Amino acid sequence: MKIKVCLIQDSPIFFDKEKTIIKVEELTRKYAKKGCELIVFPESFIPGYPRGFSFGAKIGSRTSEGRNLYSEYYKNSIDIQSDDLKRLERLAKLNNVYLVIGITEKENISGSLYCSMLYISPTDGLLGVHRKIKPTGTERIIWSEASGDSLVTFQTKIGKLGGLICWENYMPLARMSMYKKGVEIYIAPTADAREEWTSTMQHIALEGRCFVLGCNQYFTKSMYPKKYLSLVKDEPENMCRGGSVIVSPLGKIIAGPLFDKSGALIADINLEEINLSKLDFDVIGHYSRNDIFQFSVLNQPEMKNEKRFRTKSVQNKGFNSK
Repeated sequence: MKIKVCLIQDSPIFFDKEKTIIKVEELTRKYAKKGCELIVFPESFIPGYPRGFSFGAKIGSRTSEGRNLYSEYYKNSIDIQSDDLKRLERLAKLNNVYLVIGITEKENISGSLYCSMLYISPTDGLLGVHRKIKPTGTERIIWSEASGDSLVTFQTKIGKLGGLICWENYMPLARMSMYKKGVEIYIAPTADAREEWTSTMQHIALEGRCFVLGCNQYFTKSMYPKKYLSLVKDEPENMCRGGSVIVSPLGKIIAGPLFDKSGALIADINLEEINLSKLDFDVIGHYSRNDIFQFSVLNQPEMKNEKRFRTKSVQNKGFNSK
């Protein structure tokens, strides 16, 4: 089965949820018209990855300015119980495209924020949400940790989808939780623009025998609104070079990496290549050595099926993966 996929390497309208959603709509319509069936947006694209910000926090103290900045970030983040989600669901439906979008997600009850990615189907709407299980470094100031129930995977018309955000991809057991579900299209939104990230994407493709879609923003300091420039005065102008890349199950680069400019990577991928790649290596099959190793994930959901794949016997049942 051949699928046309698209990675958006662009910048949000920083800390402006409404304008960024409008940009998502424009980009989605543009690339859906080119025949793309799956469109991926980078980590925290809505309302932006706050690169270079400290939020006035250091060990032992926080500033009122930092609290006000967090409040602004919170107000511009996505509540999946709101009309923001309905708008994105309509976008997927009207353009007959699957969307995977990196967002900062807010919980109205707790007041916490999560680094999340939304999986949206053109037929079923929101399939589910993956929340980052371990924010990196000082990201932990603004983003909460998720648990095993966030390690979601989906059986869809275009294949089995799953993935992890940014440096979650350096967690071997988190990767294995995706492999164990048989993920075919492994999606990795990121803020990591190092050239070494390309090697990471190739490694995951080889290890998991899956297609890997690594999607990053391209962002310069001048793209920040003027009121934020004093917060990043010591940062270089080219703050995030991008590096989006599409990799085959044998670790070969199909498209990219794209550096130092906005754009989109588009490629036709053939899921049959996954079967071909497993002749000599299958991380959950003939190379797994289950007689030696045991692996369990607490509270990971069973792979969720789109409606077209559901049967009465499995509908509405919940399972733990162990």
